[in-house]
Amino acid sequence: MQITRAEVVPVELTLKHAVQLAKHPPIQSVTAIFIRLETRQGQNAWGCTIAHPQLNGYQPNQVLKVCQECAARAVDLHPLNLENALAELAPLCVDCPPALCAFDLAFHDLLGLAADLPLYRLLGGYRNRIQTSITIPIAAVEESVELAREYAAQEFQIFKVKGGLDPALDVQRVQAIHRACPGFTLRLDADGGYAAEEAIEVARALDGLIEFLEQPTCAEDLQTLHEITQLSPVPILADQSACAAESALQVAAQRAAHGLSVKLAACGGIRAAYQVDAIARAGHLSTMVSCLIEPALLIAAGLSLALASPNVRYGDLDGHLVLTNDPTQAGFMLKEGWLIASEVPGLGYTVNL
Repeated sequence: MQITRAEVVPVELTLKHAVQLAKHPPIQSVTAIFIRLETRQGQNAWGCTIAHPQLNGYQPNQVLKVCQECAARAVDLHPLNLENALAELAPLCVDCPPALCAFDLAFHDLLGLAADLPLYRLLGGYRNRIQTSITIPIAAVEESVELAREYAAQEFQIFKVKGGLDPALDVQRVQAIHRACPGFTLRLDADGGYAAEEAIEVARALDGLIEFLEQPTCAEDLQTLHEITQLSPVPILADQSACAAESALQVAAQRAAHGLSVKLAACGGIRAAYQVDAIARAGHLSTMVSCLIEPALLIAAGLSLALASPNVRYGDLDGHLVLTNDPTQAGFMLKEGWLIASEVPGLGYTVNL
């Protein structure tokens, strides 16, 4: 198999409504960068990444430039020698993991097409479905409750509540959602917005109400995260603190969290995320495969990893649901809050670009 063409296509994706994250202005759009690999045998494979300074810390122009450099190199690579191909591109992406993610996905897609197997089976095939949470962004108590009721009517069973701006208000929002939707699983993601004492107070106030507290404090301060993990009555997950294999290893070695969250467009793709999951597994930590605000193609890739690994305990793969102009449609099904794999070879998708 030989690559004859590598095309880079940036697309501005708009959100159905602005999304507020801790300590950042509302997000109204994101830039997706798509990669299309064409082979001499007539096969087409796609990859994708996201560039947004608030979501993964990278400017679109920066990621686009690196993707274009990788595209020029990709035509000289054998796509089925996946480790070798990604090793050849890695030096170009040292300071830009999102660019490597796009090509990682495309090479994995080609591998699945060549094997005539869905990617989740090639990666391990541990299960064929997993529950996903649906995100409730930072908002007033009443608005959060109303959104939770809407999602409950759509048969989602897990709500991930975004917080981090006001600890007391976050507690009120979670408690109000619990009263309105008893029996539903709740998670709280502070996006690093709490001070240490605030994180402990929130964890104690919500003991018995939340499944876990994600990234309660500053990503760079592992000592504080470790102290919170030791004192918290609810499990603590590290997200931004463990965005690559090296940082994940530090979290695991210091026992700074009970679990790790991994996002493909932040760490560098499936191969990099698999390394994070392997570290979590070796350290007896749980893994959550999560996402940014991203197209369904990227969600399909994250789902492939989540289904392949027995160590993945949590799914948080809803980032495509807030987009208005996603040019991709994945083959997986979403039913009653469960993501169910398709048996389409590769990542399984259609792209309209």
